[in-house]
Amino acid sequence: MTRIRTDLALEARELYSHHKDDMMGVESESHNENGMEITRVRITSPEGERKLGKAMGNYITIEAAAIKDRNPEYYELVSQNLSNELKSLLNLHNKSNILVVGLGNWNITPDSLGPKVVDRIMVTRHILKLIPEQVDERVQAVCAIAPGVLGITGMETGEIVKGIVDRVRPDVVIVIDALASRKTQRIGTTIQIADTGINPGSGIGNKRMGISEETLGVKTIAIGVPMVVYAHTIGRDSLEILIKEFSNQATPGTEFYKMLGSMQEADLDAMVSKVLSQGMGDLVVTPKEVDMLIDDISGILSDGLNLALHHNISLEESRRFMH
Repeated sequence: MTRIRTDLALEARELYSHHKDDMMGVESESHNENGMEITRVRITSPEGERKLGKAMGNYITIEAAAIKDRNPEYYELVSQNLSNELKSLLNLHNKSNILVVGLGNWNITPDSLGPKVVDRIMVTRHILKLIPEQVDERVQAVCAIAPGVLGITGMETGEIVKGIVDRVRPDVVIVIDALASRKTQRIGTTIQIADTGINPGSGIGNKRMGISEETLGVKTIAIGVPMVVYAHTIGRDSLEILIKEFSNQATPGTEFYKMLGSMQEADLDAMVSKVLSQGMGDLVVTPKEVDMLIDDISGILSDGLNLALHHNISLEESRRFMH
């Protein structure tokens, strides 16, 4: 049984596509836009939910590999694509009340994505309540919170968010969190949007109380970016590449060739686990430049959110508001 872990529905779909079973209950389509691959995965039945290990709903993935080139113009294109995809899910009206929640621990860099995005959100609810006559009609009521984590607050994040929702009564909740991927090249360059909510801590195998429409009672959209990958996954991928190279060079019919051909997923898992068991167990790995990646992607997400949540607000206007 494979131990590969991922929070991305796209990757769960890729992993399952290697099986011979049909994919009833799972729909998928992709297209390229502005140099980005946008994939929509829709899980439509309990069977699809079971196969992919993801809740029924819509998952939109924006793969923007050129984020690593640090081109400001490209960043704006990614933000615009994010905004467009969000608008298609949100369906906001003129008097919408929106709550943005940044999950994660601001003291741990790979887990600080949510709080950093919240820090750049154009929050306006208080202004609309206090001086509504001075507010542009394009501005929506937006409030934001970075509730911290259980280890800091002593409270489940879901409990804190539920309490705020009961008091503020938003029309929609948008949750931002760092995720785990199975591919290192997707770290900091892939954005997943889902209308199924999120389980805080699931990226590192530490599931907490879910934050979703089911638990909050209001529409909940989750936005996540992979910031870590498991060492076990890297080891598995390395072994698969090595075996493939050896198989291409080995003489057909030899014992070595037969041995390579007989290797199963369980065998690869066992090899990697043997190595990891000599240390502290499975490790969660993040790039050395993660602080730079977090700053860049949090700016992209906040810009995309500001464009999506307010009517016809430009990036220049939202940035001017923030400064």
